[in-house]
Amino acid sequence: MSSTEGFQAWDIHVSGPADAAHGVLLLPGGLCSFAFYDDLVAEPALADAPVRLVAATVPGYAGTPAPKDLSMENYAALAGGLAAERGCDVVVGHSHGANIALEMAAGGHFAGRVVLLSPTFSRPDEFKELAVADRLGRLPGIGAMIWAAMVRLSPRGIADSLPPSRREALVAELKKNDAAVCRRMVRHYFDYLDHHGSLVPRLRDSGAQAWVVRGDRDEVGLTDEERAALEASPGVTMVTVPDAGHMVLTDQPARVAELVAQVVFG
Repeated sequence: MSSTEGFQAWDIHVSGPADAAHGVLLLPGGLCSFAFYDDLVAEPALADAPVRLVAATVPGYAGTPAPKDLSMENYAALAGGLAAERGCDVVVGHSHGANIALEMAAGGHFAGRVVLLSPTFSRPDEFKELAVADRLGRLPGIGAMIWAAMVRLSPRGIADSLPPSRREALVAELKKNDAAVCRRMVRHYFDYLDHHGSLVPRLRDSGAQAWVVRGDRDEVGLTDEERAALEASPGVTMVTVPDAGHMVLTDQPARVAELVAQVVFG
């Protein structure tokens, strides 16, 4: 079964048996739509498995309607409600979606297992260009222009990291973004990172079973101290995916699909 539908402010694609015992909520990264999970859900490890896959564009990205409250805490609450409504016992998030998944667990909105694909654990780890865009975006007068340029140019910057066979379709998704929404969302995101300083203790103390998955050439940073603390956390499993960067879900969809299947059925 496969269908595309809207759920309140969510744009959702559902695949797999409707009566499957397990459901997986898939949250894409910043600026991205559920289409970025298409290659992963088509992999045999998931496509042939008795699991329902719910790929959902984070409201506000790729031109979808945005909630009034763009805070990470509210996104986690909304995503937790969606997971409960759709019967999902695993959440997979990429990048910004991974941080939403982390906050779902830490904020008490989700009690299942989480797979975090290239999350950010502190401001210094994040892309420097994004941090600069956030700082300039807060300036009166020029902030809106900065983000208009950012959203217009970002598809070109990301294009080279996308698989050639899917590049045109995924770039088209990125071009749907609204600069004003992205500006506000990123501001809330960095405020969230600044408030906590490091999200490693927040993940550790959540008690969640979590897999932190990073490509071996991930452009988002992870300090030695953060890695050591994550490796010492009893509920956290660290996974490094060879020959993959920040876009690990499109760089190595087969490997990520196999890992998700292991998490669901292991």
